[in-house]
Amino acid sequence: MILVTGGRGFIGAHTVRALLDLGERCVLGQRAAGPPPALVRDREVRDGRAVVERMDCTDLDSVLAVGRRHRVTGIVHLAAAGMGASAPLDELSANTAGLFTVLRAAREWGVGRVVVASTIGVYAGVADPALREDAPLPVASPHPIPAGKKIAEVVADVAASSGLDVVAARIGAIWGPLGRPSSPFFAAPRLVHAAARHAAADGGASASPASPARAGEAQATGEGGVPGEAAPSYAGDVIDMCYARDCGRALALLQTTATLRHRTYNVGGGRAVANQEVAAAIGRAVPGAAPVLRPGRSPGVPAIDACLDISRLREDTGYAPEYDLDRAVADYVGWLRAGNPR
Repeated sequence: MILVTGGRGFIGAHTVRALLDLGERCVLGQRAAGPPPALVRDREVRDGRAVVERMDCTDLDSVLAVGRRHRVTGIVHLAAAGMGASAPLDELSANTAGLFTVLRAAREWGVGRVVVASTIGVYAGVADPALREDAPLPVASPHPIPAGKKIAEVVADVAASSGLDVVAARIGAIWGPLGRPSSPFFAAPRLVHAAARHAAADGGASASPASPARAGEAQATGEGGVPGEAAPSYAGDVIDMCYARDCGRALALLQTTATLRHRTYNVGGGRAVANQEVAAAIGRAVPGAAPVLRPGRSPGVPAIDACLDISRLREDTGYAPEYDLDRAVADYVGWLRAGNPR
């Protein structure tokens, strides 16, 4: 079975879904007890193909206990302390301790491969529009998340040098079903949620968070780009966006592909997507709901339209994104209108 730490979380749930679709069986390791994510089918739970196990990655005994109940053959390590839930040093300490625990368990179990989550944020300060895995990275980091992921990559590299098959996945901006309605890093999730509320106000099916009253609140607060918005969206702001279903499949392929030639892989869409493109796709998916964006770019953003080079991932695993922007927006809106709050 493949252990996916954080398997009930956003990216974890999509990774589990992709692994199940590839015929794998999964253990969803999660610190908090709870049901499987909505992407896992009841039949898969009944058949034992998807099993939720409570575990704390900072507690070695807790993790090793999972290995006594299941034969773990691979690990995708996605669990992390909640962003901003604790002081930065405490967060770094917990995440680093969790990684050491998972790597120790992997060595004891003799797993085939460990895929460790990193982030596009490690490239901050790299002055190149094509972000390649072999680019030298600055030591300094502008945020605790890339700082922690740089630590994780160093640790993973040492583990790989000592005999474990460890791969770091530098993950871009991920959006889609089960994700946060709003991200501090890019506008797409919030813009799509606003469009889904617009559709609900026009008579579409929705859950209570997407009610006509909530749509009115969005207009009053300026959500989606109209005056009064707390965090305005600029038409020219760009980011490498990867739809969650594609991200899960990429991570599943990194776990299951028999031979990988590298220790680090970018996981993203492979191109820089501008907010104005997102707005146009929203307008096509939900007529009349295209958000109004501020012209130009946010003050102080880099002039380089950087994106992840996914050549390694494509060449070694056969990965290619299945969701272009129009398909992704339509899928996400449909998911939200079906009654899913996230």
